[in-house]
Amino acid sequence: MKIALLGATGTIGQRILKEALNRNHEVTAVVRDPAKLTVQDANLHVATADVLHADQVADAVRGHDIVISSIGPDPGQERTFIDMSKSLIEGVKRSGVRRLIAVNGAGSLEVAPGVQLMNTPDFPEEWKAIAQTAAEVLDIYRQESELDWTNISPAAFIAPGERTGKYRTGTNQLVTDEKGESRISAEDFAVAILDEAENPKFIRQRFTVAY
Repeated sequence: MKIALLGATGTIGQRILKEALNRNHEVTAVVRDPAKLTVQDANLHVATADVLHADQVADAVRGHDIVISSIGPDPGQERTFIDMSKSLIEGVKRSGVRRLIAVNGAGSLEVAPGVQLMNTPDFPEEWKAIAQTAAEVLDIYRQESELDWTNISPAAFIAPGERTGKYRTGTNQLVTDEKGESRISAEDFAVAILDEAENPKFIRQRFTVAY
């Protein structure tokens, strides 16, 4: 496939890029600062765009089979995630690409009927602003009827680690193991994203992955 990837220099984006290239896809990394992209590959191309400008997004992703986004706001600027997401959606629409997979947060996943993870007593206070904003972004996608979108939420805890190629999926409920823990490596999160890109199962919905 021809994949346009936004957020390719971030922790998750780097792993999405590596996984996509290892699967022999042709990837265009859409970045604000090309100097931050250190990967070199015959199937890797670079386009410069600011996600807050829909026209720049449209120009950068036009002609691709799918757009994958792992963009996120800087700390303390959580509310910009809403503007970034709206601009991303609009830019993809203008480009004519129909398929968009975007990384979302885990905070809006349910741990019990009607109880979201971000509203539980042990949820870290410093994560609440981005969790609430990400929940609003998910609602924006759910109102979106023109694109074949997918939001993917990680487990409660995600960090760089091992690529096992194994994971379990859920939709709006937090996926936990037999110990009640919810974890995924950033590497296996990237595996799940590329699996969904290659074999879509969650069109116009959110899903989540964990061990």
